[in-house]
Amino acid sequence: MNKGLIVSCQALENEPLHSSFIMGRMALAAEMGGAIGIRANGVEDILEIKKNVNLPIIGIIKKDYDNMVSYITPTVKELEALIDAKIDVIALDATINADLQLLKSLKVKYPTQQFMADISTVEEGVRAEELGFDFIGTTLVGYTEQSKGLNNFDVLEELLKKCKKPIIAEGNFDTPEKAKRAMMLGSYAVVVGGAITRPQLITKKFNDEINNF
Repeated sequence: MNKGLIVSCQALENEPLHSSFIMGRMALAAEMGGAIGIRANGVEDILEIKKNVNLPIIGIIKKDYDNMVSYITPTVKELEALIDAKIDVIALDATINADLQLLKSLKVKYPTQQFMADISTVEEGVRAEELGFDFIGTTLVGYTEQSKGLNNFDVLEELLKKCKKPIIAEGNFDTPEKAKRAMMLGSYAVVVGGAITRPQLITKKFNDEINNF
């Protein structure tokens, strides 16, 4: 995976663009705009995206379980579904909320598969590197109890100092200026999602601003 912009093409069931066909076309638009990779949720969407673009894909499966806090590729079931789909990079929750035994088994069971750790604190990122993850992403900064109040740029800068593995900036890098700053600091790549691919959020951002005077 080259350095640069990764576009997250996701739409959950309650969102207006929830459709594998639409996500495939969204990925094509991202490729036309210069994206070097796509992050996508669910095997159906990923397979459709593969038909439309020739870009590396970071694949996840979001799944809520009653007894778990983690929801990004949280169990072996979701992991194996992504393995079977031959995803370039598989991302998992690698926070302290995740199944540690699952995280430890990844490189033992699948030594040639590339994995990305979605973390929320510097300590979790350092641990992910020790566990053998190929990429470390700031995906969950601010979204876990242990990371509430943390600044995504502060976490990013500390990870860049402490880790040797490529760091991917993800999570609220929602303007071109923030994305550029993340890359200038030394990020391997930056993932942008809602600011590009969720028109309802983009519309709300404009609407809130023009009504706030």
